[in-house]
Amino acid sequence: MIHISSILILSKNWNWKKIWKDNFLKISVSKKRLFFLDKKKKMDKLSKNNHIEMKNIIAEFISKKTSLPKIIVIYWPTASGKTALSLEIAKMLDSEIIWADSRQIYKKLDIWTWKITKDEMSGIRHHMIDILDIGQNYSVWEYKKETEKIINKLHEDWKMPIICWGTGLYIDSIVYEFDIPKIEPDWEYREDLEKLRIENWNDFLWQLLNRLDPEYAQMLEPNNYRYVIRWLEIFEKSWKSMLELKWTNELKYDVLFLTPYDGDRVKLYERINLRVEEMFEAGLVDEVKKILESHTKDSFWLNTIWYKEIAEYLEWNLDLETCRNLVKQHNRNYAKRQLTWFRKY
Repeated sequence: MIHISSILILSKNWNWKKIWKDNFLKISVSKKRLFFLDKKKKMDKLSKNNHIEMKNIIAEFISKKTSLPKIIVIYWPTASGKTALSLEIAKMLDSEIIWADSRQIYKKLDIWTWKITKDEMSGIRHHMIDILDIGQNYSVWEYKKETEKIINKLHEDWKMPIICWGTGLYIDSIVYEFDIPKIEPDWEYREDLEKLRIENWNDFLWQLLNRLDPEYAQMLEPNNYRYVIRWLEIFEKSWKSMLELKWTNELKYDVLFLTPYDGDRVKLYERINLRVEEMFEAGLVDEVKKILESHTKDSFWLNTIWYKEIAEYLEWNLDLETCRNLVKQHNRNYAKRQLTWFRKY
């Protein structure tokens, strides 16, 4: 699935772990750093100058004195090359990768989530992937709690945590002193919202959220109705928007934000279309068919892009070509929402 090219050819003579260990506890001001590739270069190849720049940025970040523990975050939209970049950096730093994806935590959702395979991991340990069975609930707080344990353990072992993600809320919960109120579920309120959803469908609830918290609503799909319901519940109790809860707090890590995305949206969409074709060739339809043998198509874990279109095709509501085109279109729309979220960094 992942075609790892020469994204980074970094000097093996640098003792990255020693640099990291020697400077981990020294004190100075923490600042975010952002790295864009040259827009004139292909996304899967870097010029010699970009190799040197990337190496220097990472070395400077590791060597920088800071009072905060350090992490590296690989971000931006689907199909931009985040996985390959995270692998290269993990090899360079002799470290491990933590996934921040609300779907890759589930087993069996392999082709749909374009999940990295064991062979592609190249012996690098990956965390927070394939940890749940389909149907298990898993909150942002649970993800946050478990991931912070992993980050702390990596720091104890003098390893730089490398986080690779596509779910913005997951990474926000880790990077920031995220102040989501610990509100107990209000099952009666949820039941009322669920009745509204069934009567009016998913977009109705999304529109409610859009009126209350438009910035956060734009980052969610209407079909992610569990997240929509949960945030309506939190808003009803706190009367605060997502940004009010988050941006009142500081970064809790010294973060190096890196991206392989070069800003060329046309090229990104071409890569998305190609990936969708590869997914179908890899057996996406068969994967969905097998999962639907034990789960209904209305299950929350399947009610999102990729799976719902395939389910419609399997029920003869779509022909295969229309199904492919819809998957491509919805993936491009998803990438747009990711770009909106990630611009904050």
